[in-house]
Amino acid sequence: MTADAGTTTTGDRLYGPQTELGVRNFPPLGRTFGDLAPFVRHYARVKLAAARANLAAGVLDEARCAAIGTACQEIIAGGHADQFPTPLVHGGGGTTANMNANEVIAARASAIAGLPVHPNDHVNASQSTNDTYPTAMALTILELVAEPVAALRELAAAFRCKAAEFDETPHLGRTCLQDAVRLTAGDSHRAHAAAVDRVATGLENSAAGLHAVPIGATAVGTGIGAPDGFGERCAAELAELTGRPITAAADRFDALAHFDPYAEIAAAGTRAALTTAKIAADIRLLSSGPRGGFGDLTIPAVQAGSSIMPAKVNPVVSEYVMQLSYRVRGHGHAVECAVAAGELELNVMEPVVLDALTGTFDDLTAAATTFARRCVDGLAWDGPHRERNLTGALDRWVELSAAEGYETATGRLRDGGGDA
Repeated sequence: MTADAGTTTTGDRLYGPQTELGVRNFPPLGRTFGDLAPFVRHYARVKLAAARANLAAGVLDEARCAAIGTACQEIIAGGHADQFPTPLVHGGGGTTANMNANEVIAARASAIAGLPVHPNDHVNASQSTNDTYPTAMALTILELVAEPVAALRELAAAFRCKAAEFDETPHLGRTCLQDAVRLTAGDSHRAHAAAVDRVATGLENSAAGLHAVPIGATAVGTGIGAPDGFGERCAAELAELTGRPITAAADRFDALAHFDPYAEIAAAGTRAALTTAKIAADIRLLSSGPRGGFGDLTIPAVQAGSSIMPAKVNPVVSEYVMQLSYRVRGHGHAVECAVAAGELELNVMEPVVLDALTGTFDDLTAAATTFARRCVDGLAWDGPHRERNLTGALDRWVELSAAEGYETATGRLRDGGGDA
């Protein structure tokens, strides 16, 4: 393997001194760069697009461009996955991650071409961390958001199935946790499905603005160090590489300085988590008892509910969904803080934004999938108190109020009821 002075290759190691410094400076807490495979792949796509744009502009020669392209394609295909040890959250606005990518690609390209390929002079030509990192991050979020959206759609479909199964099954409605009027289980589950579908659509739509990427902005938005049209050529290459409608940001200064699109995504994730958790909490309450609680429906007995009380069934899935919603709210708050922490021409808090949104998507996916498959699919409106609870419904008193007046109905009810 041939390497230039800027890249260290010991044995099978491709990364170099800048990566080593990053690993040394930042403790290995949570995810590493390499743990987030889509981010690695998209960073390689950014470098491949940049190499092609640099070739077209006469910045790179054909041999180095081809070698960089081959190295990037290897990474995109999943190769060299162990060469990205940088902690995902680190200081410097993503510089360590960018240099990790530059060093790995340069070392591999040097070996392929049989001539020196420098991490900065060639792989990072016409670029900065400040425009490559948020570009790769945007592409990653656009890919990752699809998973929680699909999981939420599955949950909505599960509720629609339950609505059809129990469409004519009546149960007691409550307001302020007090007896109200009748509705059907179908009514309740269709409302659940509508709410989950709505937050899924909101989450999906929230990421649409990320298709405009800041590549070509270089350090502070001016494009200094890059040839004219570089950002537009890179964006066109990325559109071809990803199959997405990627464009260069209309205002590159804005794209580097203001990260409010990520706050919108975080808020949409929080909204999805809150809605899903509210529904989970309602099912938990409706299944309470079964002897001393609401007892309207029963949930699947997926595990023992107690280590001391025999035959106890706990709403463990609902509680799991609720707990994950708390964590999603924490992720969302982290994103809000990071977005607000941008200063002047740049926001350097991108790593924690990426990490927090990845956590949001993971938790939403786990919550929605588990809720659908381990709870909703198996619940039944056969609780021991469902029919008894219906005797407390106030339907006839509402009807009497409409016919004879509110005061008359109230007096009859207070006098002990009887036939309305």
